[in-house]
Amino acid sequence: MFRFEHKRQKLATRAAFAQRVVRSLLSGVALIAASLAVGIAGYMIFAHLSFVDAFLNAAMILGGMGPVATLDNVAAKIFAGLYALYSGLLLIGVTAIVLAPVLHRVLHALHADEQK
Repeated sequence: MFRFEHKRQKLATRAAFAQRVVRSLLSGVALIAASLAVGIAGYMIFAHLSFVDAFLNAAMILGGMGPVATLDNVAAKIFAGLYALYSGLLLIGVTAIVLAPVLHRVLHALHADEQK
């Protein structure tokens, strides 16, 4: 998905680095938006919530705060549990995607003067 320079190559220009950071941020935002849409749809289908209530619950789960509405059926509770597990893993994944260009640049800069 993302291409970084090899350790034997020169450090990327600031423009190339900025482009990588923007691309990783956009990828993270796209994943969060898609996950929010799935959460909204799930809460509307399984918990029979209105759009606004489904949005609130999905956003709270994605943000790590927990659900707001009381869920009254088994399907809604199973969906909420699976969505919460997914959201926790998504947090780790999006963090890695967003931080990858920065961490790569730091590590590359530390090893750029080494000759092998």
